[in-house]
Amino acid sequence: MSGRPEHQAPPEIFYGEDEARKYTRNTRMMEIQLVMSERAVELLCLPENQPCHIIDLGCGSGLSGETLTEQGHVWTGVDISSAMLGVAKEREVEGDLILGDLGQGLPFRAGAFDGAISISALQWLCNADQKSHNPAKRLYIFFSSLYSCLSRGSRAVFQFYPENSSQVELITSQAMKAGFTGGLVVDYPNSTKAKKFFLCLMTGGQQPLPAALGVDSREDAPNCVAFSQKRDRMKQLRAGKAPKKSRDWILEKKERRRRQGKETREDSKFTGRKRQSHVW
Repeated sequence: MSGRPEHQAPPEIFYGEDEARKYTRNTRMMEIQLVMSERAVELLCLPENQPCHIIDLGCGSGLSGETLTEQGHVWTGVDISSAMLGVAKEREVEGDLILGDLGQGLPFRAGAFDGAISISALQWLCNADQKSHNPAKRLYIFFSSLYSCLSRGSRAVFQFYPENSSQVELITSQAMKAGFTGGLVVDYPNSTKAKKFFLCLMTGGQQPLPAALGVDSREDAPNCVAFSQKRDRMKQLRAGKAPKKSRDWILEKKERRRRQGKETREDSKFTGRKRQSHVW
């Protein structure tokens, strides 16, 4: 059997309770998700210092959504796995969460979002998990509904793991058929470990694609990954903003949730305190 997750089971089954828990316990997995999410948001080219409403497609446990929250944006997440969304709720993410199959289209009004991101989800739509599933048709329905619910001039950025060049062609052809322009940005194309594919789609006519990272570098990417979002974090620290996961950061997050009318745990002297790890 193939080692690719999408060949093992449909997403709503593969991402069951056990797999979903990895996204709260596996620090390496969480760090990879964070880096890819930050890069996807960077490729959206959102206006600076302006909160936007972003849709997170295949939002999972909300790790990518936290990147959006951290940068001051509002987001709505859609995922087919109820277990992953359950973990997101436990983690008290700030986005609105919706259970849904992307291949059936998105149920949002026209122009509802200022952009879209998706981390490691798009390749799942290329599979026929049921007899009624036609990948090309499902991709077209998805991209058409996405094009409709994005504001004109906005972008959608998908980090994904294509199986082969024909899969890339299938995905891009259906996106263009739905009205998008754009193309593929491949970061660190010469690195086996750090090579990442980003499909950058645009709604405002043909525009130049963003520059890929690591194209001119002869070094392997782990030694040279340094893009603007990490610099932004340092700027935030210098500007006096609370570091992520610190007590002040957690209190600010809880206060935002209260203002939004969301159920939030009471503050205590233990809020933000690091738990001591135990080895059994």
